[in-house]
Amino acid sequence: MPQTSTLEKQTPSPVDGVLALDPYLTPYKPALEHRHKLYRDWLAKIEATEGGIDAFTRGFEKLGFTVSKDGTITYREWAPGAAEAYLIGDFNNWDRTSHRMTKNQFGTFELTLPPTSTGIPAIPHDSKIKIAFVGPSGARFERIPAMVVRATQDLSKSAAYEGVFWNPKEKYVFKNKPPPRPEALRIYESHVGISSPEPRVAQYKEFTANVLPRIVSLGYNTIQLMAVMEHPYYASFGYQVTNVFAPSSRCGTPEDLMELIDTAHGLGLTVLLDVVHSHASKNVLDGLNEFDGTDHCYFHEGPRGRHELWDSRLFNYGHHEVLRFLLSNLRYWVLEYGFDGFRFDGVTSMLYHHHGMVGFGGHYDDYFGSAVDVEAVVYMMLANGILHKLHPNIIVIAEDVSGMPTLCRPVEEGGIGFDYRLAMAIPDMWIKLLKEVKDEDWSMGNIVHTLTNRRWKEPAIAYCESHDQALVGDKTLAFWLMDKEMYDFMSTLSPMTPIIDRGLALHKMIRYVA
Repeated sequence: MPQTSTLEKQTPSPVDGVLALDPYLTPYKPALEHRHKLYRDWLAKIEATEGGIDAFTRGFEKLGFTVSKDGTITYREWAPGAAEAYLIGDFNNWDRTSHRMTKNQFGTFELTLPPTSTGIPAIPHDSKIKIAFVGPSGARFERIPAMVVRATQDLSKSAAYEGVFWNPKEKYVFKNKPPPRPEALRIYESHVGISSPEPRVAQYKEFTANVLPRIVSLGYNTIQLMAVMEHPYYASFGYQVTNVFAPSSRCGTPEDLMELIDTAHGLGLTVLLDVVHSHASKNVLDGLNEFDGTDHCYFHEGPRGRHELWDSRLFNYGHHEVLRFLLSNLRYWVLEYGFDGFRFDGVTSMLYHHHGMVGFGGHYDDYFGSAVDVEAVVYMMLANGILHKLHPNIIVIAEDVSGMPTLCRPVEEGGIGFDYRLAMAIPDMWIKLLKEVKDEDWSMGNIVHTLTNRRWKEPAIAYCESHDQALVGDKTLAFWLMDKEMYDFMSTLSPMTPIIDRGLALHKMIRYVA
């Protein structure tokens, strides 16, 4: 009879990978294992009830509007709080009772519209549509479909955006394959709308023709597009999103954006989307707020569902249908538009119930206590795990200022799964030096420490400035260095002034060391 060892074999933990990299995380092993268990539970539930992660994250192929080859339109909308729903629009002269939808046990309304006798879809392309609800109390209200792929604004009628049924006869056909994933990202952050020298909103086609070649000539290999997801408040720079599946109509059509991405790929550029899942606009008429007549639906109810500082709504990351909505949104931008990855905005706000509005002292208790929003952490684990599983070359970047441990380690090791985090202390350091410290008093030790201060084996993206410095209540490095002198003394035909000479030298140095 074989002898049994007196030493018990330890069962491997799914978080052993991150513990091996950072033994100081050992006291927090239960918290890490709890996160990972919730992650695995969601995967098991999705597999058992939805047919797997691929089907679950293609919600846009079932919800919203789908058009079959014979012209039949099927429209489905999840709105559990509503008692009745009707599809209205130009196609039925806005008749609020003619096209009633049926509701299933999961709170999803459905309507099928057969084609005309000639096989033409019943709803014309580029026509206005809405969904009219009746609430439990009998109150009637109208909303834009949650997964609408185009929304437009007519200021002669209203400031609110209107939903558009988008079904062009000619679908855009991509011509170029995405380039190989860059070994080292050199990112050009872009806002299409402000890329024109003229005082107007620039267009996708103009950006494609005029800006993409310049980006390539400057040596960048990646562009990050801001303000793509539809947002009525233009001054928000794209961060008060109402329609997460619709590209901003200010800059052109969906096909224009597809052409931009396709052309960028042909030029060897990787294209990242600045995705906003950390919060959403509180707009009711053209957004998701009070979508089904309740305070929640896609969001948490009560104070937890509101970001007081940003004046916006917060998603309920622990809800099955909200996960379908958000994860499908990520797949949508990859599959339909060809984006190569994402820069997740506002990750710090997602990670914590206090949304990062506190000081972080560097103690690990800050990252594993009751202040952590575990549901949001698990959502990001799901997003990263699923994206990397289905799209192995995907690039996902986190905007986090808190220094959350394991943020950029694979989910399989017990991490949250991002590929990179933004090294956000670096641009803040440069601004602080330029504003407060004389050149001769700069501390080389402090500069080197800030440039190299990052978690072991967690990749970071160093940068000098972004829209957070250049647009949001601050100035570009060039303006801090040269200010008004740039208006009169930047020409090669004029003599170099000491301010311009110093400014150009420091600007080159700062970009070089970062």
